[in-house]
Amino acid sequence: MGYMYILKCADGSYYTGSTVNLERRLWQHQNGEGANYTKTRLPVELVYYEEYDRIDEAFYREKQVQGWSRKKKESLIKGNYKDLKILAKKIWKKQV
Repeated sequence: MGYMYILKCADGSYYTGSTVNLERRLWQHQNGEGANYTKTRLPVELVYYEEYDRIDEAFYREKQVQGWSRKKKESLIKGNYKDLKILAKKIWKKQV
């Protein structure tokens, strides 16, 4: 089992990670034992997560979402899949 998750930090930024134990990892982030990025941006709030059968799938998804714009991450968090598709097309066109 694996999870990809997005945290909203106290400064309004987003942190994307993956783990095999979401509850433990959130505790680590909240107590300054998580990533260096979140240590200086406490408190953090879990705003989104996805569950996977294997940790490597969650890790792959983490890396994918980390490369997204703030706007695209917010569309995912809000479940606004229509805007998510539009933003994905805009990004793809810019790369071509």
